[in-house]
Amino acid sequence: MKRFLYLILSTYLLASCATHTNKLSAEQNVKLANFHYQIGVDALQKGLLAKGFDELMTSNSQVPNQPEVLDALAYAWRLRGDFVKSESFYKQAVTAGGSSPTFTNYGALLVSLKRYPEAEVQLRKALKDPRYPKQYIAQIHLGDALLGQDKLEEAIASYRTAGMLGRNQSLPQIKEAQAYVKSNRLNYAKALYETILRKEPNNRAALEGLIALLEKQGDLQTSQKFISAYIEKSTDPLERAWAADELIRLGRLQ
Repeated sequence: MKRFLYLILSTYLLASCATHTNKLSAEQNVKLANFHYQIGVDALQKGLLAKGFDELMTSNSQVPNQPEVLDALAYAWRLRGDFVKSESFYKQAVTAGGSSPTFTNYGALLVSLKRYPEAEVQLRKALKDPRYPKQYIAQIHLGDALLGQDKLEEAIASYRTAGMLGRNQSLPQIKEAQAYVKSNRLNYAKALYETILRKEPNNRAALEGLIALLEKQGDLQTSQKFISAYIEKSTDPLERAWAADELIRLGRLQ
């Protein structure tokens, strides 16, 4: 993908030079900025943070105040661990006309900063547009924002909505189980975790949640059963090693 974009960009630049003008037209500027944006996003997805910054900053200087570019820069700063600059760029993206994806990303940042009421505001903005194709992601983050405010029933409702919108996604159910644990409804949480693991025996997040819950209940035998199934189904040697260590640890607790 990256190589393909570079080939197109090189061809476009050669064509632009053929016009014998010193300045690109507004339309050419927009196209060039979009190329840099696409390459920057591709670099971020591949973990090439410095390259991502370079391309996105070039895009932003080529055509300033593009919401999607500012959003991507905000994400890049978050990856770098600078949450102040990340929030600054999200705010700029919102001001420049950012839509549901930006509200979702900004809300997710605010959740990670434990600024739950502010996060709720942004995430509800994201959900106002019925055409937004990733509403289930916004619903998950909204559930987190509500759970952080101890609005347990609302959080559970949001996770369930996310589960209906994002079919075949186990994360909403895991989040719902976590909410039940927080509200001390341990049996319901256990049932949810076990349901997930019967369908996906190698779901580590669900297994970790179940192990922690069963330790509270003193039911180490059930944990060992699900860990053994995890080892049997997993093809990743690191995951198998983690699970084997968990079996050893639980054996010591008995």
